[in-house]
Amino acid sequence: MFYDIFVELCKSKNVTPTRASLDMGMSKATPTKWKNTGATPNGNTLEKIAAYFGVSVDYLLDKEKGPASGGLTEKDKKDIARDLEALMEDLESSGDLMFDGDPATPEAVESIRNAMAMALEYAKKVNKEKYTPKKYQKGE
Repeated sequence: MFYDIFVELCKSKNVTPTRASLDMGMSKATPTKWKNTGATPNGNTLEKIAAYFGVSVDYLLDKEKGPASGGLTEKDKKDIARDLEALMEDLESSGDLMFDGDPATPEAVESIRNAMAMALEYAKKVNKEKYTPKKYQKGE
């Protein structure tokens, strides 16, 4: 169910479902609606949630499960988190996060973080499929 995946992602990011929904510009009651009705959000909302958590829409819809479908293990997720933190630390300490001569806003920094997380996850999945193809072949 979508709500269960949403709650797990909130836990992994150390935010409450209410806080996450508010951060994404949704009503604080939205997660409760998903929980009570079993509803799944529409396409635009799914994309917003995927970007916020740095996952794919397929992951939110439970279409990617575990390594057999090219998913990420807990070790992969920890490696990505470590790499992401190192990249963000380098960017922030270099002083180069500027837009039109002004320092980047916290929202812009968070957008960069989310985009980099998605890119790192995608690269990890592609590399797993490329370098260990038999393990990730569809239909097995």
